[in-house]
Formats: sequence, C-alpha cells, structure tokens
Amino acid sequence: MRIFAIRDGNADVPKDLAYLFYYEKDKTFYIELPEGADEWETPLLLSSFVKRGETTVNPYWSKLWVQQRIIPTDRQNIGQVLRDNGLELYDEFDLLMLADGRCAQDEYYLTERKESELPTEIRERIAHRVEDVVPLPQYHLLVFFSGGAIQKVDALPLIGDVVPFAPLLRDPALFETVQVQAGGYGVSWGTTLELSKNDLFESGTPIPLSADDFASFVARRVITTAEACELLGCSRQNIDDLVRRDKLHPVKAGGRTKLFLRSEVEQRRWGIDI
Repeated sequence: MRIFAIRDGNADVPKDLAYLFYYEKDKTFYIELPEGADEWETPLLLSSFVKRGETTVNPYWSKLWVQQRIIPTDRQNIGQVLRDNGLELYDEFDLLMLADGRCAQDEYYLTERKESELPTEIRERIAHRVEDVVPLPQYHLLVFFSGGAIQKVDALPLIGDVVPFAPLLRDPALFETVQVQAGGYGVSWGTTLELSKNDLFESGTPIPLSADDFASFVARRVITTAEACELLGCSRQNIDDLVRRDKLHPVKAGGRTKLFLRSEVEQRRWGIDI
C-alpha cells in the first residue's frame, strides 16, 4: 500500500487536502477526505463528496481523479510517450508518479506519506475494515469486521432497488462471487458493484456463528498453501518463511500441508502488516 497527501501548490501554507491510497497488487485507488474538509480547497471532482458529507471516495471516482491527471489511453502517440518515459505498458500509477501527480489543469500535487504520519481520524477510519465475507442463502452476507465484530447482513434492502445490481438478483450464483475490496473498504461483485463497510455495518445484525455459517466460512474462505502461493505470487518457501517469522498464521498444519484464512493472506497482498 502506498499513501500520498494531495496538496495545492498555490497555497501559502502547505496543507494536506486529502489522501490517495494505492493498493499495488490490485491496482486500486481510494481517496480519503478529512472531516470538515473545505469544498473550495478540495479538488473539483472530489468537492461533491465533501458537499454530501462523505469522507471515503470509492475506487471508481478515485481512479477517475487519477485518470484526469495523466495521459489518456487514446492519445494518438501514446506508444512513443510511454517509450520516452521508460514505460513498457500503460499504467495509471506509473504515469501519475512521473510528475508527482501534477497536471496542466491545476496546481495540485502528491507527496508520499507513511501510515504513521496520517491524522488520527484517517488512521482510525482505515483501521475499521471488512476482513472477510461469506455469501449466505436468501441474499444474506456474513461479514467479518476488524476488531472481531461479525454481522449478518440482509443485502436485499441495499441492492434490491438499485438498477446496476439487477444481474445479482437474476442470478444467485453471481451473488456468491462477492469478495472483499482491497484494503477492506467494503465488498464488491466485479469492479463496479460494491457495498461500503459503513453501509454493511449499519445494516447488519450482530450474531453468534451457527454451525452452518461456520461450515460455509470454512468451505469458502480457508485456503491451502498452494492457493496462498498463487494469491501472493510467491513460492512455498516464501510462505514457510512468513510462518516462521510469525507474519502468517496457519489455522491448521500437518506435514507439508497448511491451511490459512484467505482474509489474512489477502491482507498480506494489500501490504497490511498483521
């Protein structure tokens, strides 16, 4: 995970106006806005979120903000531009970094931050995340939150009247493809259908796990060493080294076979140190 403060080069005193998060493995962007952000200081595309009192900008709009600051994919001489800048492929993040996020339309720029340098409110906000999700019958979700909270969420009130979610209602098997978004910001189906962690938490009902729920969790969210290798793009030796260094914790180990929680492996992939 890489973190950048968004600043205005015209400001008399440097000020962090927002924070751009980039999850490298998933190539996903998020923007976090401070509480009480000034809509007149905030970049134009993001000011509408300030007006609505929203502090987390979802991946679609965060990526759109990035795309507005870089060379578009349909640029006539895009191949030559990439070669001139030492890039083999078109990559939004690499292009954004060429000029520290600057563009000709405004004076905003990026400066990298460590997580420990973020304001307390932002650190607390990103620490509250979805850690795992399991699809249940009748369009319910079993959602595991950081801190140990477990909620059973009836998703129908959240998606039933929203047109883009109609395919999930027509095909229950598609609903079962739900996954945790990079960084635990919510859950999603593909790249465009999503429910935020706040909507899930506010809509859910705290429950004790039943035997059926637990069995469903194990069947879907416990993975083998080979699957962990595939998720992290590494070898078995790397997995064994993470276990030895107490960075990865098998839920069951026997001989060469180990089982892991998919959520923990995914957090390693996001760059979140457990």
